[in-house]
Amino acid sequence: MNTADAANELGVSTKTVQRWVKQLQLPASRNELGHYFFTEDDIAILKEVKEQLKNGTPMQDVTVKRPKKTFFIKKNEMIQTKEPAPQMNERLEERLQRFLEHEQLERELLQKKIAELERKLEQKADDVVSYQLLQQRRELEEERQQIKHLEQKISELESMNRQEKDTAGRREEKKPKSKLKSIFSF
Repeated sequence: MNTADAANELGVSTKTVQRWVKQLQLPASRNELGHYFFTEDDIAILKEVKEQLKNGTPMQDVTVKRPKKTFFIKKNEMIQTKEPAPQMNERLEERLQRFLEHEQLERELLQKKIAELERKLEQKADDVVSYQLLQQRRELEEERQQIKHLEQKISELESMNRQEKDTAGRREEKKPKSKLKSIFSF
């Protein structure tokens, strides 16, 4: 079980569990990410620590019963234990199996988190694209309105121009042409 699970079982914070492990140099394993991984034996030791502290024992006076076996040692060295080999092998296999199960759970959790982040990223990308499309539509609509307004103004100006030409043409028709003027003009 991880630190949060251990803390929940003990009724303390995760920081408290981590502090106890460090200060009392308790035998807690770590996974490949460096997080603590507690066995049932580790939890029993932590419960003893909690009980001693609850009874008023100062941290420096807390005594911890160390396990009689050592599991993790350098490569090619013998494992020293007071247990008979078959029992030790069974315990090692159980611990390895729990570790592998824990590792599998962590892998599944990581995959779920990655999938969730990918989903959120895709949703954010969709939102951004949707916003950009709406913004472009608004801009296009504004440009259409401006074009309509300009077309209307041009139409009005052309109409006014035709009216002025018609008015000017009528004035010229109404003026009688003086014949004298044409004779004397050079």
